[in-house]
Amino acid sequence: MASHINKKLFISCSLLIIPNIAFANAGVPMIFLVMPALALSLIPIIIIEAIYLSKKLQLQEKEAIKTATASNLLSTIVGVPLTWVILVLIQMITGGGSAYGIDTLFDKALAVTWQAPWLIPYEPELNWMVPVAGLVLLVPFFFVSWWSEYFITKKMHKNIEPILVKAHVLRANLITYSLLSLWPIVMLIIPSD
Repeated sequence: MASHINKKLFISCSLLIIPNIAFANAGVPMIFLVMPALALSLIPIIIIEAIYLSKKLQLQEKEAIKTATASNLLSTIVGVPLTWVILVLIQMITGGGSAYGIDTLFDKALAVTWQAPWLIPYEPELNWMVPVAGLVLLVPFFFVSWWSEYFITKKMHKNIEPILVKAHVLRANLITYSLLSLWPIVMLIIPSD
């Protein structure tokens, strides 16, 4: 059993390292779909969070931009990919790397939650599975972003009460993650045919 898991993990990691060998039947590593959306959204997110933190934590505009930039770069470049790797490992270790079918509503729910980090290639169903899995992944990414951004903001502004920093970084992330959820929602509403 352990060698079976190790083999799957090795193959999965190899596909990340050598994209040329990734075939369509290898599944959909969602990080390759999530990261471009996050990259495109990064500047608006920084601006929104800087405006919010400037008002709520009474920061100078320049300090708020510096804080939002540093904390969002950390959460986007380190936090999200690291979280995805951990989620893929959990998926593979717990048996989520196999196709179990999507015949029932329960099967479909498992396929877009448990297998959200690396979707099984149910080709005809990917048009709805990718955006739903994207929404599912926003939940752990939100928590990682909140905590990493809280940590950075707290370190950068030691004169501000940590409880205030925590609360306002949470609210700033609630705003921006609500906006980020529009990417997969629009994909669900507007078919890509």
